[in-house]
Amino acid sequence: MGGTAGFIHTSLAVGTFLVWCQAQGGMRSYGPVFEEQPSHTLFPEGSAEEKVTLACRARANPPATYRWKMNGTELKLEPDSRYRLVAGDLVISNPVKAKDSGSYQCVASNSRGTVVSREASLRFGFLQEFSAEERDPVKITEGWGVMFTCSPPPHYPGLSYRWLLNEFPNFIPADGRRFISQTTGNLYIAKTEASDLGNYSCFATSHMDFITKSVFSKFSRLSLAAEDARQFPPSIKARFPADTYALTGQVVTLECFAFGNPVPRIKWRKLDGPQSSKWIGSEPLLQIQHAGFEDEGTYECEAENAKGRDTHQGRIIIHAQPDWLDVISDTEADIGSDLRWSCVASGKPRPTVRWLRDGQPLTSQNRIEVSGGELRFSKLVLEDSGMYQCVAENKHGTVYASAELTVQALAPDFRLNPVKRLIPAARSGKVIIPCQPRAAPKATVLWTKGTELLVNSSRVTITADGTLILQNISKSDEGKYTCFAENFMGKANSTGILSVRDATKITLAPSSADINVGENLTLQCHASHDPTMDLTFTWALDDFPIDFDKSEGHYRRASAKEAIGDLSISNAQLRHSGRYTCTAQTVVDSASESATLTVRGPPGPPGGVVVRDIGDTSVQLSWSRGFDNHSPIARYLIEARTLLSSHWKQMRTNPINIEGNAETAQVVNLIPWMDYEFRVLASNILGIGEPSLPSSKIRTKEAAPTVAPSGLGGGGGAPNELIITWTPTLRGYQNGEGFGYIVSFRRKGSQAWLRARVPHAESLHFVYRNESIAPYTPFEVKIKAYNRKGEGPESLTAIVYSAEEEPKAAPYRVIAKSVLSSEMDVSWEPVEQGEMTGVLLGYEIRYWKDGDKEEAADRVRTAGLVTSAHVTGLNPNTDYHVSVRAYNRAGTGPPSPATNVTTTRPPPKRPPGNISWTFSGSTVSIKWDPVVAKADESAVTGYKMLYRQDSHSAPTLYLASKSQIDIPIPEDFTHAFVQIRVTGPGGDGTPAEVHILRNSGTSMMVEDSGMRPAPHVVVVTTNSLLMVALISSLEL
Repeated sequence: MGGTAGFIHTSLAVGTFLVWCQAQGGMRSYGPVFEEQPSHTLFPEGSAEEKVTLACRARANPPATYRWKMNGTELKLEPDSRYRLVAGDLVISNPVKAKDSGSYQCVASNSRGTVVSREASLRFGFLQEFSAEERDPVKITEGWGVMFTCSPPPHYPGLSYRWLLNEFPNFIPADGRRFISQTTGNLYIAKTEASDLGNYSCFATSHMDFITKSVFSKFSRLSLAAEDARQFPPSIKARFPADTYALTGQVVTLECFAFGNPVPRIKWRKLDGPQSSKWIGSEPLLQIQHAGFEDEGTYECEAENAKGRDTHQGRIIIHAQPDWLDVISDTEADIGSDLRWSCVASGKPRPTVRWLRDGQPLTSQNRIEVSGGELRFSKLVLEDSGMYQCVAENKHGTVYASAELTVQALAPDFRLNPVKRLIPAARSGKVIIPCQPRAAPKATVLWTKGTELLVNSSRVTITADGTLILQNISKSDEGKYTCFAENFMGKANSTGILSVRDATKITLAPSSADINVGENLTLQCHASHDPTMDLTFTWALDDFPIDFDKSEGHYRRASAKEAIGDLSISNAQLRHSGRYTCTAQTVVDSASESATLTVRGPPGPPGGVVVRDIGDTSVQLSWSRGFDNHSPIARYLIEARTLLSSHWKQMRTNPINIEGNAETAQVVNLIPWMDYEFRVLASNILGIGEPSLPSSKIRTKEAAPTVAPSGLGGGGGAPNELIITWTPTLRGYQNGEGFGYIVSFRRKGSQAWLRARVPHAESLHFVYRNESIAPYTPFEVKIKAYNRKGEGPESLTAIVYSAEEEPKAAPYRVIAKSVLSSEMDVSWEPVEQGEMTGVLLGYEIRYWKDGDKEEAADRVRTAGLVTSAHVTGLNPNTDYHVSVRAYNRAGTGPPSPATNVTTTRPPPKRPPGNISWTFSGSTVSIKWDPVVAKADESAVTGYKMLYRQDSHSAPTLYLASKSQIDIPIPEDFTHAFVQIRVTGPGGDGTPAEVHILRNSGTSMMVEDSGMRPAPHVVVVTTNSLLMVALISSLEL
């Protein structure tokens, strides 16, 4: 026995040394940890790809080796096999469904242990062709519903469906009348129409990763019998299952479609809970995105049309794959110790948990107890080291969690954590000296001072974990302190030297103070300390350390001197009130002193606002006192807001001034039948504080209206009508339910009033019709409001006229005179006011060419009582007929007798030509060739010349009866712009423009502008004159 024990101890010691060396050298060994695991793979049959790769990669030291299992049996990876290992990946060449379809698992191992990956399935996707058999034709009465069965061919995975009508690619759209089930592929038509005649084919598509394949069925012909125009109630034909199972996070789709005439509308509802915001409803489909357990329940689809309704119900049941709530992690444990590991997983159905050690099932045995998600070890031994996995699984999936257990057996070792070499301590203070060697199992610890063995006493404490605590330290405690550690693996010790220093003391403590909000203050704090150590100051408010960087500038240190830790407080706020603690600290001890700062400010918000005794214009309000913030509350203010405005408004109260000791008041001058919220604010000499939370919303009682409607007026309408209008009364003046208007009216001068009630607050007019009402008759009108509590005050009386009629009389003595070739003046004698049946708005002039009908006449309207008009835009040398009518709001009256007028011929088109000019002292003389009118042009009676000194000066108009004119010029004349055109009965002709520049002396330039219709520039230079002539077609 002795020899065996010695051999075991030696092995443990060597193992311990190796573990420590590897850790020190950064070469720690560890078991496999998966970085990539195989995933479920779908391989399309007939794919051009010649291989499938299942990925597997694990991090491990030493590196992992890999094996693979198929359906639980280890694969033999022989050289000529179709299975190859590339790193950790499994590559399957030329995969075949019959041989390779199944579940695969990767196994990674090294000297530290073994782990297995999650299972991944390899499945083969396929889509066969539809049956070659002809499909039976379908005959149905037009107006009835019909279903076409798809009967898809064998396939994997699922398909998407469309239907062809007659030919590819004429796909049938999904609308409210037609529906294609993506569950069965069937086509439903709720109500057939003549356009539905034709041949139908089901078109199925499979989406397999990188390959898409489609097939379509034989055509089935639809023919329709004579239309049945009768309507019939809905009948649901496409029904979702009674129970629909789905996993959390998936999209759940329910289908529901009905036959019927008219085409039914589909509505969805959840019978046992609120509708989810994740619903995406599009009539026949209900989709729930990212389904969760809250979406479980019974759902109903309702098909409804004018003839009735039909319903169908079914449940959605949500399950969940396993998901870890608590997992194991890598653990180092001492030999001989106990260990408890726990794995907890959620899921529905509830997952079961099993355990693996190095890839093999682990069951209870000897020192190991397996109980569901718990694994317990008693008295660990080295052989318990290895890779462990807990596996949670239900019918929807499996999850793995891995961890490495390392059982340690180590002799005590201080190399990683020795006792501190120099241990400073403060006189009269306390020092704590840890002893934490690395050891497994835990070492027994002894302490010595010099050669003296230390034991627990009034000043000396050795804790259970080996820590040494010395209290009330004096100079005599200085010396060497050694920690001795021992377990069955060996022993070790570590020594530190205790040095006693002067204690830290507060020499100037902070003083309590009172300040107002916004003021500044400095709290003093000075300290003495051992000069061989650094001193730092910290401050706390109500035991919470102050972070100067996050204080928004309110706190800063007042001095940079080491022994001074004063705290400066700027712009103090209420939240800065409290107990401030200054702590002076060295590495060996600390000293603290505290002071109280009171910051006075406006009161805090009152609490518990309650409304009672609610009347029509008043309520009673009560509240509880808030904090006075160290300054007595002087008075309270009450504010309110209504549904008409989000702004808070100060209210009138009884008493008018609410004293600071009050906790109730009456609010008056409220609006009846109005929703209110109230809040209370307190004030003191420092200002108005924060408002209370709003009260619950209340509505004042109803009352009869107190304000008459405004904007009373009216007029207009059809013959024999009196229209009375007003501005609808706003919600704030209605005062109660059942609001409406009472309109009173009578002919002006009569005695009896007629009354009419007009319901609804939104009403804004009343029409009174009576054959006896003459046009434009004055009525006296007044209005008042009413509600179910009574009637309000009447408005002032207004005069409103009944509907007008068109004027009965026509203007007379109409005179039309041609002014220019395109203009004329029209005048007339007005209609007599006694003949008016309304307010005369003006006159309408109608004019039309000789030979045209009056209905095609152009029209010009005047406003007011003017009796003449100037008409433009006429054609030259044209005969016109002209008539005038009066008009009012009801329309136009009868026409005057038509008069005739002929517009003059147009002015000559040719501009003046051969323009010349000479300078003589203060005059420039301009000449041109006379313009002779053609036979179709009006005569020339003279010329107009527009003279402008420069482009910025005001022009001057000169008239000339001959083809010459003298123009005075200033002495400093340098240049001018001149336009010349003919004038006569037909108006003004086309202008010629001349730009004159003068140097000195006289000269002339002749330019024939009439021969050059396009604008151009001519420049002539002599020894005395520079002239630029610009001939253009500009208007005066």
